[in-house]
Amino acid sequence: MSRRSLISEALASAPTDPVPPAVEERPAQPKATFTSKRLEAFGEAARMVKRPTIKLKPAECSIWPGNARDYALLTEDRVRSLIDSIQAENGNRIPVVVRRTPHAELHYELVIGTRRHWAISWLNAHHFPEIELVAIIEELDDEAAFRLADIENREREDISDLERGMNYKAAVEAYYGGVQSKMADRVKLSKSTLARYIGLTEIPKAVVSAFNSPMDLQVRHGDKLLPLLRVPALRNRMEQAAELIAAEQSFRQSDDQEPISGSEVVTRLVKAAATRASRSQKATIEANGKSIGQVEKDRSRGLTITLNPTDLSVDEIIAAVRPIIEQARILRTTN
Repeated sequence: MSRRSLISEALASAPTDPVPPAVEERPAQPKATFTSKRLEAFGEAARMVKRPTIKLKPAECSIWPGNARDYALLTEDRVRSLIDSIQAENGNRIPVVVRRTPHAELHYELVIGTRRHWAISWLNAHHFPEIELVAIIEELDDEAAFRLADIENREREDISDLERGMNYKAAVEAYYGGVQSKMADRVKLSKSTLARYIGLTEIPKAVVSAFNSPMDLQVRHGDKLLPLLRVPALRNRMEQAAELIAAEQSFRQSDDQEPISGSEVVTRLVKAAATRASRSQKATIEANGKSIGQVEKDRSRGLTITLNPTDLSVDEIIAAVRPIIEQARILRTTN
């Protein structure tokens, strides 16, 4: 189904004026650009329902929480090109979509256009207070608002797969009674694709933190990670490996080095899950701040103590080793 048809269906639940007669089909035109297609789609949506186009200050409308994009994660760097475009045009050529909220503190709620809203807010605060937000008003319930926002977001490359997955998971529960197949039919996604997006929400935060950015965690990565994460023993190994990778990512960032790519992170996590945990653990034995040997703890053989040549007396050596032996006895008794 085309994007235009999806927009029409998303708006179908809203009260509409009679639709004007179909326009005579035009000859084939050159391939449209991404921006012109979006302009055409929104223009057609506005003609269909005959809603007014208004101008607002960003502060006059709240942000609908049902959108996939996390408004709090937007930054000047992420929105820089849009800021420049809106500044050059003295406004947003592609209108945002709002709905009325007469009983709320703010009379409008933004359904589509969070980046445009953020960009104009930024410009208002940085020497361009005259620029306003061009908006189309729609009468939409939450489910229709979700579907309309989803159509818009599918063309966006700067929304992470994880953000989409979280948005889809919330929508399944809120609008479709927890039935993924029902939602898949409504939003025109295959059931398997929807399940893959929602599956990303099962990935623990410790593992997500191993990626340089949530944008690096993609659906295809979930296909490799999730089967392993669903096994408790393997999940523990992967979380431990993720902590080390996250620390390395942080070091690289502080040292202006290239981050570890998403694919490499997945490779390391999968390798960590496949590596059998060692049955033995080794620790250094210290006395007076110096290493005097090693103790190896093995689940089947118990303790193996290796001592290095030292100038310490026998009593000093025994004093260093005694706590290790006592601790092993305690653990064996409690187990």
